Amino acid sequence: MTVFRCFVEKKPAYAVEAKSILNDLHVALRNQNVEAVRVLNRYDLENVDEEDYIAAKYTILSEPQVDFFYEEEAPTPDYDEYILATEYLPGQFDQRADSCAQCIQLSSMKQKPTVKTARLYYIKGKLTDDEKKLIEETLINPVEARIASLEKPETIIMSFETPELPPVIDGFIELDEEGLKKFLKEHGLAMDLEDLKFMQEYFQKIECRNPTITEVRVIDTYWSDHCRHTTFHTVIDDVEIQPEYVKDTYLNYLNLRNHIYEGRTPKPLCLMDLGTIGAKALKKYGKLTDLDESEEINACSVKIKVDVNGEDQDWLLMFKNETHNHPTEIEPFGGAATCLGGAIRDPLSGRSYVYQAMRITGAAD
Repeated sequence: MTVFRCFVEKKPAYAVEAKSILNDLHVALRNQNVEAVRVLNRYDLENVDEEDYIAAKYTILSEPQVDFFYEEEAPTPDYDEYILATEYLPGQFDQRADSCAQCIQLSSMKQKPTVKTARLYYIKGKLTDDEKKLIEETLINPVEARIASLEKPETIIMSFETPELPPVIDGFIELDEEGLKKFLKEHGLAMDLEDLKFMQEYFQKIECRNPTITEVRVIDTYWSDHCRHTTFHTVIDDVEIQPEYVKDTYLNYLNLRNHIYEGRTPKPLCLMDLGTIGAKALKKYGKLTDLDESEEINACSVKIKVDVNGEDQDWLLMFKNETHNHPTEIEPFGGAATCLGGAIRDPLSGRSYVYQAMRITGAAD
């Protein structure tokens, strides 16, 4: 079928994103050599009837009040403008393309078309090759995007070859400690030597085979601190504290442990236990009478009375802290998005609304 191509650009009065990118480039280049930026969204559509494409041009693909619409050919750049085209890597979810395809499907009541998008940056200014390279690095996250071709393809339907099986790591289960140390360093794994030994023992005794590199990477990622709070659950068996006030707090914690776990096997001493021991103590001493407990709780939920237009009503006050909990070593931008996603997910899943929030940001090795 025919591939329909169009370009959509915000009119100058509404080009907020282009102005923001211009400021970002001034910061990245540390000069004012970039004089102006234009941003165009490119759409390629296939498996759509011409009448449905025409109907979508000024309803789904663009808004005539705020957008310029160009069909087939993008605007010709000025002599001192260069065009940088970017697109998502194959396999990356393209929300703009998916939303466009769904809207056309709903409006036409036909099959969902194939849509592929790209973004064109018209960057005006007398720029050196090094500055253009820096602009590319600023605008493209290589983990999820790449430079796109300006040529129109004959088809945008992607065909994939059957991938080869992931390579097996020969000799892994026979590695001695020095070999495991070398393996850990060569592959830049997040796990430590003891974790790797544990994994090796599993493949030695349970699987009775060598793992594939994919298995090692998956275990390393989802065993990492970003996915299972490894640090919080690490057993603390050697404690040395200098400041007296910290030592006093630690001794109070140990005393609480003796009371809380009296008569039963105590949980391992770890940061997670340290962080939750206070709530356990209050509950044991009968002081958490207003705590709401159910199978679906994903936050601290407290029963409270709320004055609603002069009437006292029963409400749940939900307190939630969200961590940056994601395989960030693979994709840092996705990691940050996951933190925000969790902050959105938890109020929704608790059928609550957010009325207060605090963001605490830190960075360290």
